[in-house]
Amino acid sequence: MSDQVRIIEMGPRDGLQNEKTPVSVEARIAFVEALVGAGLDTVEVGAFVSPKAIPQMASSDAVLRGVSHIKGAEFHVLVPNEKGYDAARAAGAKVVSVFAAASEGFSRANINCTVAESIERFKPVLARAKADGVPVRGYISCVLGCPFDGEIKPKAVADLASTLWDLGCYEISLGDTIGVGTPSKAKDMLRAVSANVPPAKLAMHFHDTYGQALANLYAGMEEGVRVIDSAAGGLGGCPYAPGATGNVATEDVVYMLEGMGVRTGVDMEKLLAATNEMSGVLGKPPVSRVASALNAKKKRAAT
Repeated sequence: MSDQVRIIEMGPRDGLQNEKTPVSVEARIAFVEALVGAGLDTVEVGAFVSPKAIPQMASSDAVLRGVSHIKGAEFHVLVPNEKGYDAARAAGAKVVSVFAAASEGFSRANINCTVAESIERFKPVLARAKADGVPVRGYISCVLGCPFDGEIKPKAVADLASTLWDLGCYEISLGDTIGVGTPSKAKDMLRAVSANVPPAKLAMHFHDTYGQALANLYAGMEEGVRVIDSAAGGLGGCPYAPGATGNVATEDVVYMLEGMGVRTGVDMEKLLAATNEMSGVLGKPPVSRVASALNAKKKRAAT
């Protein structure tokens, strides 16, 4: 295995979009600053979606502007269509993401259109981004299972990944949105996708609903994937995926990788501090097993 993996931090966007109470712009900016300070230099900071649909992502423009002073980091934002792209660019976005689903049921529930219709929405975004010199990352939801359609065939994921790749996405993030995958299913899916898109251009975005995320990530690394999406503290979920819990926790990913001798560039102490600060804002403890263990250890040492 390669001794280096790139971690993309989802906490400020994917992690907070499912929280019941919106987090202030100031707290979101401080969270991003702390995460970058911990060594996470690629962070998705917001989504230019309807505030009626996801009020937690309101003021993403203010957050993006508020982190623009941070040097040496790359900030991503999600855009669903040309309107979102216009707003993102006006706020200074230099990297944007589009998102589709591998299942018709989730596509209709999440963005109220078919998979084919979603691709048509993205085509002008990708064309304009190419003309503007703006890299576009592509997300695919429900790659290992759907809350509405059940099992998802690897070919459906591979075909959609190929479409996004051919349209110009520089990287395809494969999301187990409801966290039902297992290592063998993750490998089967990744092998199918890798027939069309190089493994070096794939990312794994696995939720931990059934406690399988780390095992699935390890399986994916065995298939040559070296990019991992995670959320500090295990924050998140999906408002359109009933029963889904948060992303795999960044602390848990870092602990596993560093224990394997894989460099992450992340300072665990600083990451834990960032997680604890946001946990205080949200009024609940982190879901991360590693964060919980380290906090308990610190508490014992202080007594």
